[in-house]
Amino acid sequence: MNIHFKNVIPNPLRNITHHEQSIWNNSFSLQKGQKVMLNATSGKGKTTFTHTLSGLRKDYSGKILFDEQDLQDFSAEDWAELRKNKLSFVFQDLQLFPNLTVQENLQIKNDLTKSFTEDELKQMLEKLEIEDKWSNQCGLLSMGQQQRVAIIRALSQPYEWLLMDEPFSHLDENNTQLALSLIHKRTAEQGAGFILTSLGDDHQFTFDKVLNL
Repeated sequence: MNIHFKNVIPNPLRNITHHEQSIWNNSFSLQKGQKVMLNATSGKGKTTFTHTLSGLRKDYSGKILFDEQDLQDFSAEDWAELRKNKLSFVFQDLQLFPNLTVQENLQIKNDLTKSFTEDELKQMLEKLEIEDKWSNQCGLLSMGQQQRVAIIRALSQPYEWLLMDEPFSHLDENNTQLALSLIHKRTAEQGAGFILTSLGDDHQFTFDKVLNL
């Protein structure tokens, strides 16, 4: 699934001046399988971008197309199918269930698609060095540990695009590299792409495309 932007401007950002290299009010395409970084300082619309692509916001002008389909034409059922099989997310606020355990948070997503066995989920936890948190309530974990749980949850389904809004903001360099390695492996296995929003950090990773806000 390719993603096409045609002169998109979110309504809250309409009165802000956008430079020539900005993604807003420009036309460009993202090809399936690309690794994309979206750079911006705080307040420039990174989360707005993620929420728009995920269907949580529709208050924009211009067009966003998944292949040839306009997002504004998608029904609730269309979005449910996309989120099950084609789009996966790591939101900035993580959207974990704090009163549920790590296991329960992962199983809620995995039960929808049956993509992984319990042992495979535990192996991903081990790769991100939180295997001992399997039975812990998510709300009792540190923010860095919660981010890693949210990343694993996003990886535990089929997808063509993985959208991540500042997914490493509470991780040190070592844990960031561990997470990037797992993301790259899982994404490559599916021939998928990912979009990573960032405050401009260099994650020592080669991206196919770098966009700016």
